[in-house]
Amino acid sequence: MRPNRLRQIWAEGGVAYGCWLSIPSSFSAEVLAHQGFDWICVDTQHGVIDYQTSVTMLQAVSATETVPLVRVPWNEPGIIMKSLDAGAYGVIVPMVSSRAEAEAAAAACRYPPRGIRSFGPTRAAYYAGRDYARHADDEVLCIVMIETAEALANLDEILSVPGVDAAYIGPSDLSLALGLPPRPDHDDERFVEAKRRIVEACRRHGVVPGIHANAALAAKHAADGFRFILISSDVAALAAGAAGDLAAAAPGRRDPGAQPAYR
Repeated sequence: MRPNRLRQIWAEGGVAYGCWLSIPSSFSAEVLAHQGFDWICVDTQHGVIDYQTSVTMLQAVSATETVPLVRVPWNEPGIIMKSLDAGAYGVIVPMVSSRAEAEAAAAACRYPPRGIRSFGPTRAAYYAGRDYARHADDEVLCIVMIETAEALANLDEILSVPGVDAAYIGPSDLSLALGLPPRPDHDDERFVEAKRRIVEACRRHGVVPGIHANAALAAKHAADGFRFILISSDVAALAAGAAGDLAAAAPGRRDPGAQPAYR
């Protein structure tokens, strides 16, 4: 089976930097996957991407060494299994707030007896190799999102679940849970302390800490102990590039009330 490079990076103590895809396009997925990111995530939760399009995007990423991930819409076993069968090398599962929810996510990612995943790697076997069934449980990643007040209260219970490989902070939802406006980062002590607690809990349980971020925040997060960091996205890169071109060609033409793309 094709090895999961993220596991190799983490085993060597490195940081894996990634890109986020929200636009339903296999070509834009291909272009971004060729830029050299360690991982790329097809977002089927908040991105405007359906299942069929996500498959074509995973196929496009397959032409590169970038590790393909999918953020599923919800912690539902059927869509987790279907995303893995399509060739995702890991799933990012939103709103995991309890041990039971973490157990459900991990079980959907592994075949019996370790889990409940049904066998049928329809596309995955072509991408990963014909020995997929023998190695998938050890290569595929179960990444749970920590982004609610309940999850903060249950950190040790969630992160001690066998099969949970990484914990990924959704900073906007975490901000809301802490009574703060939804933003990629805050200096507010409540937010800073929540991030610190998550990193420390990950270290206790041998889980990789990750965070949804951007390039400007990457060095700060890496210094704080995060080893799975988002640094770019198709939407933000497209908007920033186009706005930059317009500003260079026609200064002052851009609407001063325009808002930057969501990250």
